Amino acid sequence: MTRIDAKFAELKAAGKKAFVSYVMAGDPDYDRSLELVKGLPAAGVDIIELGLPFTDPMADGPTIQLAGQRALDVGMTLEKTLQLAAEFRKEDSTTPIVLMGYYNPIYNRGVEKFLVDAKAAGIDGLIVVDLPPEEDDELCIPAQQAGLNFIRLATPTTDDKRLPTVLQNTSGFVYYVSVTGITGAAEAQAGDVGPEVARIKASTDLPVIVGFGINTPEKAQNIASISDGAVVGSAIVSKMADSQSVPDTLAFVKSLAEGAHKG
Repeated sequence: MTRIDAKFAELKAAGKKAFVSYVMAGDPDYDRSLELVKGLPAAGVDIIELGLPFTDPMADGPTIQLAGQRALDVGMTLEKTLQLAAEFRKEDSTTPIVLMGYYNPIYNRGVEKFLVDAKAAGIDGLIVVDLPPEEDDELCIPAQQAGLNFIRLATPTTDDKRLPTVLQNTSGFVYYVSVTGITGAAEAQAGDVGPEVARIKASTDLPVIVGFGINTPEKAQNIASISDGAVVGSAIVSKMADSQSVPDTLAFVKSLAEGAHKG
């Protein structure tokens, strides 16, 4: 059982929904990024999505694109991202970390070396948005053999014919993208999302977590009420960019977590 599996079992036993937060590793700099990540569990975060900075993101809107660029500008790398995770693990052995990003940096490092290093750093799962199920032999299956969950995205355009392929080698949870398009560009609507979550849950026993377009405690609560939990990314990244304050950002995260946990 991975930390992700254990966390969802714990939440289910407590009758709670999950709150997942995304932050970009190295934004605005390594030290503040590490401080922010270390503070997330106490702010109510159940699972941390740690963004891997990349020069050519495809699914990310301007907010996260700019965060990635800021991180790259101060020298953030895959190596330093894994180092940040390892530093977090020195103080927290239970909160799951999902590394979210694109395949190029992983391919460049070499899949076998990357998986060994990610496991050693305390990474629990991967979301690699530009690797479709047809490429599962490339990373997904080796990752699962190494004891890492491989989390797949489902979207409003994932029809009933495509869904079984998406779910085939997915583990940990399913990340439902609530809107078509990029992160931070539109608002999630519970009325639209509910039937889609139900459709996915009819085909899998995995938890279904909803992200994209959630930026207030109320929206986090609404989305969590019709799913197994909510993910917030752009709103947290934007708060950090605007305030430049880790305590202010963590206070915002706490409000979002409280909303999701009411769902």
